[in-house]
Formats: sequence, structure tokens, C-alpha cells
Amino acid sequence: MYRVIELGHIVAGPTAGLILSEMGFEVIKVERPGAGDIARNLTGESAGSFPYYNRNKKSVVINVKVPEGREALRRLINSADIVIDNFSSDFLSGLGLDYEKLKESNPGLIYVSIRGYGRGTKEGRRSLDYPIEIDSGIAYMNGLNNRPMRVGASLVDMFSASMAVIGIYDSILERERTGKGKAVESSLFSNAMFMIGQHISTFQINRREMLPINEAGFAWGIYDFFETLDKKKIFIAVTTDEQWKKFCTVFNIDGEIFSRYQANSERYANRQTLIPYLSERISRLESGVLESMLDKNQIVYSYLRKPWELLNDQDSLNYMNPVTFKGKEMLLPATPVSGKRNESVPELGENTAEVLSSLGFNDTDIKTISSK
Repeated sequence: MYRVIELGHIVAGPTAGLILSEMGFEVIKVERPGAGDIARNLTGESAGSFPYYNRNKKSVVINVKVPEGREALRRLINSADIVIDNFSSDFLSGLGLDYEKLKESNPGLIYVSIRGYGRGTKEGRRSLDYPIEIDSGIAYMNGLNNRPMRVGASLVDMFSASMAVIGIYDSILERERTGKGKAVESSLFSNAMFMIGQHISTFQINRREMLPINEAGFAWGIYDFFETLDKKKIFIAVTTDEQWKKFCTVFNIDGEIFSRYQANSERYANRQTLIPYLSERISRLESGVLESMLDKNQIVYSYLRKPWELLNDQDSLNYMNPVTFKGKEMLLPATPVSGKRNESVPELGENTAEVLSSLGFNDTDIKTISSK
């Protein structure tokens, strides 16, 4: 089993640790005595962050302000295959534990840093998911005119973590050939830039600025929300001319309308008249009837849902695992590449004695290392 030391907090580092833990890696989360990961104490709209991102890990508390704590961290890293470092860029180097030093005693170590920015003039600048969305153009494209908007999940953090895991697997394969580890960098900014890259590409082809995507619309004539007779919001997508033929058959649209909007370019150019026309026809149908019609003809659609409504959907539940958190059981989405199983969230320092004693520390040492 590969051993991973997670030096991370809130989202990005813990997501990388979560993915690896659900794939069978031993993930040891190093936390500050007394407080732990910042996410442990989040409330309100972020109250679910810690249990979601920190399942199946071991929690060890280490006070790196004392010499014994720094030695414990050094030994812990020397026992590991992988280190995930999501803290500020000077955290480990300030302890004399930067990658160049670490690889002297652990040449097979795979050291993963997840930072706001990678190499360049902004190297070392601290950042977070939303500021990176703003700096990369995601917030602009995701918003409205003069109103940039945050994506409704920490997607930049999570994508950066996922790319870091890909880098880890690549490094493991390389280590099998060479016996040597390596440093892997995954910056939030470079990952955000990768995600928004299609718009960077489009600008160079068209040589003109673009409106935010929710203002300009998408490339398809029918790619919009409609309301059913029973007041449900349904999104319908018709992306090919062949689908338009099926769509017209389903809704009994007359030949004149079918011919006028036969090409997607015509549907796209005339959305201002086409969408109201379709809205009126769809508003006559109850959601159950409409759903049956669309399924039968394989037309893409989705009903608007809130995240917590997935807890009442059997298809969604197939991809959730029971998780024990503070003595209570909850259901949380599993990492897509993992299987079904029962999971738990560690209490702060739950595994400190177990892990540190295995590294040769006695009870007195452990008390010093784990105290504030």
C-alpha cells in the first residue's frame, strides 16, 4: 500500500488526498494541535466541507513549532511514498524540509505541490478558488454583463487536485522504471487556464471579444429552459439537424416551421422567435408526459434540481456511500473511480499515537509533539 502524507487544508490538497484514499492509498492527514484543518470549523453554507473532503484518512496532530514536532514530520515524510503539500510555498522550506532536502533521505519520494500560481512573476502569491476564477477569465465567462460570477462549486480546486493525482500516477510509473521520485506541480491558475482554454482558442480564430457565455448563448439553436404545465423547469438540447427532425415529430410541429428552421444556423440566428414558439407548446404538457416523449425519441433533457434533491433520486444514490461523521451517518458522493463502501471521517488527532509510535516515538515524545 502506498503511504501518502497530506499537508493540506480546505479543498485542493484534501481533494487529492480524498481521491487517493478512496483508491486504497493510506492517507495520513497532518493537522495542527487544537484546531486542525481550517475546514473542521467552517459553518453555514460550508459546514459540509470537512466530512466531504476528508473521508478514509488518518488524522495525526503535530506541533511543528517544537523540535520534536519537526523531527516527527521529517520521519513521517521519510516513511512515505507521496507528499501532498497544499500549504503556503514557504511552509516546508521554512522547516528545512523542502523537496531538495527531503529527496536526500527519501529518493523515491513523489512530492506534489498544489499552489495558487506556479512559476513566474506571481509565484508564491497566495490565492483561493474564486480569485483564480476571476484572474483566469472563468468568472467573466460564467457570469453576466458587468457581473462576473463564481462557479457553484470549488471546481478549480478540485480539478487542480485531480490533475495532481494524474501527475502522481505518472510519477509512480516512472519510479518503477527509475527508482527515483520527482516533484509534481499543479497550480490553480494553470488548471483554470486549461479549463477556459476553448475561449482563448476561439478568440484567436474570430479576433473579437466575446460576451459571457450566459449572455451570448451557446452554439445551438435549442439549448434552453422551458416550463411545463405543472411548473417544472426543463432544459432541452437539440444539437443536430437530425435531432430537429425528431423534435418536430414529437411536438407535432408543422412542415413550414420545420423547413424554416431546418439548419442549426437558422435556429440559432432566430432564437428570439423560435424559443417563445416552442415554450408555448411545451407549456401545454405535464412533466411526466413530456419526459416520456423525450425519452422515447432520445432527445437530451434535464429537469432543474438542487444538489440536496439528489438524496431522493435512486440513480444518484447508486453513486453515494454511507459516511460516519461525529457519530452520525450521512450519504456523500463517492469518487467516481472508486467503489461502494462504508466510510468514516477521522476525529482530530485520532491516529496520532498509532502512527507516531510506529515511527519510534514513545508516549512522552508523542505528548510533546501533539500538544499546542
